Amino acid sequence: MPISSYHHVFQPGTDASAPPLLLLHGTGGDEHDLLRLGHTLSPSSALLSPRGDVSEGGARRFFARLAEGVFDPAEVTRRTHALADWLAAASAKYSLDPARLTAVGFSNGANIAATLLLLRPATLGAAVMLRPMVVLDQPAAPGSLAGKRALLLNGSFDPIVPADHQARLAALLRAGGADVTAQSFPASHNLTPPDIATAQAWLRPKP
Repeated sequence: MPISSYHHVFQPGTDASAPPLLLLHGTGGDEHDLLRLGHTLSPSSALLSPRGDVSEGGARRFFARLAEGVFDPAEVTRRTHALADWLAAASAKYSLDPARLTAVGFSNGANIAATLLLLRPATLGAAVMLRPMVVLDQPAAPGSLAGKRALLLNGSFDPIVPADHQARLAALLRAGGADVTAQSFPASHNLTPPDIATAQAWLRPKP
């Protein structure tokens, strides 16, 4: 897949030991939306930020929805594979190691980070999922996520994400052997300082 198939921003890192971040925006965002967040979470990391190629009334997304919280599994699967194919090309072009590439996704971006892990685990080494929900209710293949980490951060009174989805998504990822950390904060769908602090600490290299 040509690198031009997704509008994107790439910013080189300043420390080779910092994990490169794949920034995946939420509905209505674009390739610039999460750059500040990426710099905040891991200031030395390279940043790769694509723009979703699906339009919902002019609002960009990474896959469509039939209604709030309702998805077509075939469409989600197709869009996930398209993004994974593009990621392979982008990783080669920008000399990024997929085994170290860490997704940071918010809302719709968090959801496609999860489906990348479930369907194309070789494209990512880890993922920070901010306000994710279950969009593909299928477990990861056994062993497919061994050695990979995932952080799920949800709001306890989020009107968009059902309360049981964090635990369900964690179970789907753990089925593949992922090391999953899941936390909830007294928040809605918006991000809060505890989300940022938790993600920073989780991303920080272990001594």
